[in-house]
Amino acid sequence: MDIRETALPGVLVLTPRRFGDERGFFSESWNRRTLSQAGLDLPEFVQDNHSLSRRAGTVRGLHYQSPPHAQGKLVRCGRGRLFDVAVDARRSSPTYGQWVGEELSFENGRQLWIPAGFLHGFVTRDPDTEIVYKCTDHYDPACDGAVLWSSLGIDWGVEDPLLSDKDAGAVPFAQFESPFA
Repeated sequence: MDIRETALPGVLVLTPRRFGDERGFFSESWNRRTLSQAGLDLPEFVQDNHSLSRRAGTVRGLHYQSPPHAQGKLVRCGRGRLFDVAVDARRSSPTYGQWVGEELSFENGRQLWIPAGFLHGFVTRDPDTEIVYKCTDHYDPACDGAVLWSSLGIDWGVEDPLLSDKDAGAVPFAQFESPFA
């Protein structure tokens, strides 16, 4: 497993090894022992999510779960290609409001670890893109929140995205009252 730090402390890019031949490949996308041996001990995961976006240019996010059900996420692309974004929403952090983005695709096999206290969003680059992610806490609708995708200067690479009503009407980051210390 290749583990690479990003510009935001705690946000990591994980690239599992792939073993391939003429039939295809095999890869362990998650192995606690392998990560622990590499010095990385992630929290326990309690929920897996799988999302399909039919159209390229679909933006989902920027989403969060507030405490007491804040979620860390280990995100990967099951099919297609997407640009995945993490935004530091921890008020006391020196990188508060800063973001990193990483292209995740079926082809590159990369995963993004996004700790609790970060906003998460993505834009699909290919049609029929699937995102699969592990979460460290269960979804709770009372803790669900969103920040306006276009309010942080993120270069999403799309001018007219497909958005949900929730995402289109989300509060801008400048008006966001972060629940994360």
